[in-house]
Amino acid sequence: MLILELIVKKLDASATGVYLITVTPFTDSGALDLASTDRMIDFCLDKGVTGLTVLGIMGEATKLTAEESRVFVKQVLTRVAGRVPVVVGASAPGFAPMRELTDSVMTLGAAGVMVAPPSSVRTDDQIVAYFDMVNETLGKDVPWVLQDHPVSTGVQMSTPVILRILKNSPTCVMLKHEDCPGLAKLSSIRAASERGEVRRVSILTGNGGGLFLPEELTRGADGAMTGFAYPEMMVDVCRAFAADDIEKAHTIFDAYLPLARYEQQTGIGLAVRKHILAERGVIASAAIRKPGPKLSAADIADIARLTVRQTRRLAEIA
Repeated sequence: MLILELIVKKLDASATGVYLITVTPFTDSGALDLASTDRMIDFCLDKGVTGLTVLGIMGEATKLTAEESRVFVKQVLTRVAGRVPVVVGASAPGFAPMRELTDSVMTLGAAGVMVAPPSSVRTDDQIVAYFDMVNETLGKDVPWVLQDHPVSTGVQMSTPVILRILKNSPTCVMLKHEDCPGLAKLSSIRAASERGEVRRVSILTGNGGGLFLPEELTRGADGAMTGFAYPEMMVDVCRAFAADDIEKAHTIFDAYLPLARYEQQTGIGLAVRKHILAERGVIASAAIRKPGPKLSAADIADIARLTVRQTRRLAEIA
């Protein structure tokens, strides 16, 4: 593990590109599938992702035991072997398990952790006070990501609140922006840093598997931190934007949009993603830990039809 600690670069505010949120592969019986985990990591790196994020909401983190979380993260970090940064979701009901998980994964070679507010905080002052305690818990040496995802947390963080958190949090180096609608909010946060009101941090977006990625990049996002069964879409869109070929970025995005939209359905989205990843040979099973949805025959037929159309469209624009 000493080798990993020497070669892994910690997350910082200059982060750009695509930090793909991975699924957690399971066997049909519901056990962790570490062989598929290795195959999934190889697939993501082959597609050109800049980094990885594990134990996110779509990674079924709440269905894992503490030991399973450590085993999975260790498997991912071992396979990555320092080639890209890995961010680990560390949100927890209390600060003791947050600290325990953070210490564990940072020792293993994680680049940083991600924290979302708990549903128990409601007022602006409560939210800011909570993240002051996050700073105390994580300490001065752990870079962390502020996750703004009100759909899952039930916590609305306004632009002024986020700016207050950033001002109080020198080790918060990234905002995972996934409020929706959120383009105006993204523009406001970026404008505040440009005016010098707050230091500039990396902003990676997570809305709906990249459903608003071109517009978010135009508004000042540095890339994406979300999941999609075709991560190459986000990689190619970000590369086109970086090359200032905006039209190409939109053309690529449009080709994947129907399937990306289908994958973002409330309730069955993760099942769709895992089904496609299994069809692509990335994971052995599309199993979701209970409680979880199952696709119908009609769902599977829809996915097959959209995949054929996507393949044809990509060939046309190649």
